Amino acid sequence: MRHLQQFYIDGEWVDPIGDRRLAVIDPSTQEPIGEVALGDARDADRAVAAARRAFASFAASRIEERVALLHRLLDAYLARYDEMADVIMREIGAPKKLAHAWQAGLGKRHIEETLRTVERFQWQRMKGSTLINHEPVGVAALITPWNWPINQIVCKVAPALAAGCTVVLKPSEVSPMNAVLFAEMVDAVGVPRGVFNLVNGDGPTVGAALSAHPDVDMVSFTGSTRAGVEIAKLAAPTVKRVHQELGGKSANILLDDADFDAAVTAGVNACFSNSGQSCNAPTRMLVPASRHDEAVDIAVRAARQHRVGPADAPGTTMGPVVSDVQFERVQRMIEIGMSEGAALVAGGPGRPEGLARGYYVKPTVFANVNPSMTIAREEIFGPVLAIMPYRDEEEAVAIANDTPYGLAAYVQSKDQERARRVAMRMRAGSVYVNHPAWDPGSPFGGYKQSGNGREYGEWGLEAFLEVKGIVGYGA
Repeated sequence: MRHLQQFYIDGEWVDPIGDRRLAVIDPSTQEPIGEVALGDARDADRAVAAARRAFASFAASRIEERVALLHRLLDAYLARYDEMADVIMREIGAPKKLAHAWQAGLGKRHIEETLRTVERFQWQRMKGSTLINHEPVGVAALITPWNWPINQIVCKVAPALAAGCTVVLKPSEVSPMNAVLFAEMVDAVGVPRGVFNLVNGDGPTVGAALSAHPDVDMVSFTGSTRAGVEIAKLAAPTVKRVHQELGGKSANILLDDADFDAAVTAGVNACFSNSGQSCNAPTRMLVPASRHDEAVDIAVRAARQHRVGPADAPGTTMGPVVSDVQFERVQRMIEIGMSEGAALVAGGPGRPEGLARGYYVKPTVFANVNPSMTIAREEIFGPVLAIMPYRDEEEAVAIANDTPYGLAAYVQSKDQERARRVAMRMRAGSVYVNHPAWDPGSPFGGYKQSGNGREYGEWGLEAFLEVKGIVGYGA
């Protein structure tokens, strides 16, 4: 990849001002697969200045021009789709099938959903004699994570460009290669100079500089709640818009009439997907106390069906976690679960047998987990499931909502109406009833410490728009 040690600023690939570099590690092997340049505040300043210069003309462009731009970007994405899947497989350890069908696939689907949204969006409307007009927010800083990297890049960049914003993207330094590839696509389709800018770097330097920058009008951040708090503090003095999708500890309620073979197995697989590194993963499985042991037996069988191994190995269903830092955190949380008295029924500490190199974690299941235990309250971000018994539906809802997070929740029942009633009581931004198909047009974001604002569909577009009322316009 030619541009890994450069930034894309003002329509050109440029060298960084400083000389910091960081190895990009393949988590399947612990070997470096590249080296990325790390920027600093001076690089952030250059990118923001370019975005600011470009804003007035791009904001005034016709929506038809921006739609045509997104169509060209979709074509460019499809032309390099397999390359994108391969890059993500290598830099985050996503199994080949997952990387191709979902990791890369979500980037495509977000561009398509943005195009559908723009076609039906009402940019102007009259309310009495007042004109309601939607206008771009301005310069948007986009700070994205490593776990679903191109998903989070595209679900921000596509609606931001559709809205008429100019952007500065800072992807995770852990998985920067997909972002560089995406920037090459943007460059190839003729995005006007300064409209899209890419600066690689870490959070405390480039992320902090963008969050505090007086010429940035909005920060859209996806990542940990801890980092989200710091970004909000840095953004506060300039009163810029802060849009955040943060952590989660999602409950999966299996009601007593659920098909337990299907529901438990689906819940285990959803928890372990992407090696458990999803903010909306159903990591707390709530089951009736009377069926707890039955659920545990099914969960153990499902966990043992997973084949842990290198991302590119045939048959791998679970790759490594992304880094040594993440590996050590997951190991520590497993040890805490054991020390606090949760029943370890599958997996446990250490690497799976035969995998001495790579950040591999055993698919782990704890049973009889108490709601006060650390593994029931803190986000682990690894393949660790906590099975929790409840007495009745009221207690299930109470346990599910007893969390500082509120990103997602899951409900399983053969009685659709009953599942709907429970779903309405969940304090979460997204509730999934009986493991439905993924919907790119559903709002995504959380209650409480899981963030503020929503992404995807019209909510993702509106996040990058100001609303202006021109009173007397129609008088």
